[in-house]
Amino acid sequence: MNTDRVAQLLLGWYSLHYRPLPWRTEPTPYHVWVSEIMLQQTRIEAALPYYRRFITALPDVESLASAPEDRLLKLWEGLGYYSRARNLQKAAKVLVSEYGGQLPADYDHLLSLPGIGAYTAGAIASIAYSIPVPAVDGNVMRVLARLTDNHTDVLSTEGKRVFTDLAWQLVPEREPGRFNQALMELGETICVPGTPRCSQCPLQDECAAYKNGCADQLPVRIKKVDRRVEHRTVALVRVENSPPAVLLHRRPDTGLLAGLWELPNTLDEDPLCSLPPEIAAMCKTVEALPAAKHLFSHIEWRLSGSMYSIPTLTTLPDSYQIATLAELHTAYPLPGAFRAYTALFPRLLDEES
Repeated sequence: MNTDRVAQLLLGWYSLHYRPLPWRTEPTPYHVWVSEIMLQQTRIEAALPYYRRFITALPDVESLASAPEDRLLKLWEGLGYYSRARNLQKAAKVLVSEYGGQLPADYDHLLSLPGIGAYTAGAIASIAYSIPVPAVDGNVMRVLARLTDNHTDVLSTEGKRVFTDLAWQLVPEREPGRFNQALMELGETICVPGTPRCSQCPLQDECAAYKNGCADQLPVRIKKVDRRVEHRTVALVRVENSPPAVLLHRRPDTGLLAGLWELPNTLDEDPLCSLPPEIAAMCKTVEALPAAKHLFSHIEWRLSGSMYSIPTLTTLPDSYQIATLAELHTAYPLPGAFRAYTALFPRLLDEES
């Protein structure tokens, strides 16, 4: 494989076919950082509206560092993996206290920040600062596995080492950021999972897997961990205040969905078991909730439950809160696990219902 030829072909293709995404048209270190954290576990199309909203609300490191946590998590609501948002803020506070509110133009210093691993550090360093370091994500490993016809498991420690070493050999001194983005773009649009679009690929003549007729068999990925199934019952409680509100519960500060607001839920078959006894005693059943499902990386929640109404609440136990429809839109971040039921809020909280 001719590495100079690969870089030349890839950069020429990228100049003609790149997508003008906002963090590409304004590749400031902050914009690149926020976009790369959002794009972990999230498709570009899905992340775009969240990115625009986030940058509008928190346009720089200082505003991110000082944002109230509930506001930060509300801006992140729907993206999942909320530890990403918390680590963004932890890193922002370090940047304010130790780096004058700026992301350092140094790969190793970037790596030292909370939530920034080798891929994100490589993306910021190369795209924002033109430092010749690779940025190796799943898309890049797929391209490299096919380009070299390498059957090492990309999910293994050995695979990550092999493909990272190869990326270090490929990244050019000139335009390393554009090269890394071109590799990612190729993986996202042409060298896609399953059956790649080899006829459209600028690297077809350099690709060993294409020549050997096995591109659709790569990369090798040896999985999987079975998800544990949990059957959870949900209590969706309308509180007859004016305006009406819904009852929320804050999860513990550690564990799954740590510190987020949620609809009360339990592993017990009776949804009322998720509520404090004094509140459960006031609940009047309205209707059953539809069945729903949500997948985490190692757990599958299968949800059911009931909708209830209760009279006005004047006092609440610790870790419980009530929220109006307006407050649910602006102040209280709820995990996507409850999306099937949060979709019912407009009807549930109609003042005339």
